[in-house]
Amino acid sequence: MPKRKIFDEDCSGHFVSFACYKRRKLLFFEKTKYMVLEYLRSEATKHNAKVIGFVIMPDHVHALVWFEGPGHLSSFMRGWKRNSSYQIKEFLKDTNYAKELGEREPVWQAGYYDFNVTSTKKMNEKLDYIHNNPVVEKLVKDPCDWEFSSAAWYEKGKSVGVKIGFE
Repeated sequence: MPKRKIFDEDCSGHFVSFACYKRRKLLFFEKTKYMVLEYLRSEATKHNAKVIGFVIMPDHVHALVWFEGPGHLSSFMRGWKRNSSYQIKEFLKDTNYAKELGEREPVWQAGYYDFNVTSTKKMNEKLDYIHNNPVVEKLVKDPCDWEFSSAAWYEKGKSVGVKIGFE
């Protein structure tokens, strides 16, 4: 199967998604979701990225990010996944999940999905998708009730643990 090309030269927004290895619910724990959020914040600062929206689900993550210049996406994603993976594995050593994970098994599936967002209409479509993910998965009734999402920032102006690009 040919490797999918990532286009990161036109300074458009990027809707990115990645999942836990074997779709395990490693982000079931509040602490692991906070770790993913911490490294989203850290990598956004490091790469001068604007986080437009995000959601951290029990087994996967979606984010909408924008960079001021080309060529940042791969490094951003590598840092986000690598750093959060290390911390999550350390935390999981003291849980029942440690029995399921082999020492060499990764936290994340290899790679990530990237969709270039080049219009306001598409950005709003992706934000709606991100924010409604916990509702569709029947985790909450209202998108703002999911703590690990940017929905509450958009609907209520509430801080969500990472600076949203329009702040």
